[in-house]
Amino acid sequence: MTGLPPAATHVSKGTKLYRTCNPWTQAIWLDTSNNTDEQLAAEAAREGSDGPAFRCLVERFRQRVWRICYRLMGNEADAADAAQEVFVRLFLNRKKFESRSKYSTWLHGIAIRTCLTLRRSRGRRQKHELVDQENLFHRHQAKSADEALPMDLLTMLDILDEKDRAMLILKYAESYSYEELAELFNLSVSGCKMRVSRARQQIQKAFPKRFS
Repeated sequence: MTGLPPAATHVSKGTKLYRTCNPWTQAIWLDTSNNTDEQLAAEAAREGSDGPAFRCLVERFRQRVWRICYRLMGNEADAADAAQEVFVRLFLNRKKFESRSKYSTWLHGIAIRTCLTLRRSRGRRQKHELVDQENLFHRHQAKSADEALPMDLLTMLDILDEKDRAMLILKYAESYSYEELAELFNLSVSGCKMRVSRARQQIQKAFPKRFS
């Protein structure tokens, strides 16, 4: 015998979450390859702090949250602040996920509401940062530069109500379906279609030369 206590092993009931804990270092390894977002969310809700399940969720959604924040905030600095705030709120509300929708939809809702709140509180920026889109998205492992929103389009979108602006960006830049938008914005599908159509007409009326 070596005198060393055996490693503790725990399998979370109802999931395939597998933990191995070294009692000398308290280090925990988490095999999450076969776990759904919803299973990890359930485990994260039971963790006393930012444990391995929550950290895994952060890693899974880091780039998607960054991309949504960048789309909605319009510049890198505000997107970074917003993304950080999203994950703080996600941690504080981790026990509130009730599996009524997909975890990704619930998280995206937090991201959208966070960005809308931050934009309203800080006011609309009069001048957007000029950034190299290709380098930006390579650094953040997101989409390539040709999929980023042009600066003139961001200017046109800024004439819209914050919620309409967000809906147009999510619909046409992130390819959200009307059903997804309806769930995120707590509207009917027909209501979403009406708002998106009205927002497009508002932009076309304000910038007729761009659509002639």
